Amino acid sequence: MNSENYTKYAGALAFVGTFQFIIAMIVAEAKYTGYSISNNYISDLGVGPTAPIFNTSIIIFGIVIVIVSYLVYKSLHVKLFPALMFIAGLGAALVGVFPENSPYHIHALVSFITFFFGSLAVISSFRIQKRIMSYISVLIGLLSLISLGLFISGITLGMGVGGIERLIAYPILLWTLYFSGYLYSLK
Repeated sequence: MNSENYTKYAGALAFVGTFQFIIAMIVAEAKYTGYSISNNYISDLGVGPTAPIFNTSIIIFGIVIVIVSYLVYKSLHVKLFPALMFIAGLGAALVGVFPENSPYHIHALVSFITFFFGSLAVISSFRIQKRIMSYISVLIGLLSLISLGLFISGITLGMGVGGIERLIAYPILLWTLYFSGYLYSLK
């Protein structure tokens, strides 16, 4: 398989993996009686009646991102970006394996790993993109990283814990949808 095929597969996989997770999250939010995107954590979807939907979907998402990181490494011959992506993907898969009711704060740790390394991956992607989108990617990654700092500090900017957590996760997820198209278009 040549480099062009690796990037096309990486792009297609990243899109499908991210898309299915976003849809599963929306479905789980709709099915969870009394769930508030402002007052509930995203990971609240991983316990109770919506656990099978959320946990399965985020495990799939994480595994897909790990595979995509390998394909990016093989096709673009860069090291930092796919390494950060790999760690974020592994963290995401472990979020589903260790839901928030897991002992020893394992869930909090793997959630932090996912958000932190996901933000850094988005920022580090500037080196492999065209000029304008490379700058926008840095801003998107910084938005998630700053939001993570606010989240950890308990500062919600009036959005509640769920709102500030979404300000970490959504930029990364939406950027991944963009980046999947970018990868697919590379020749």
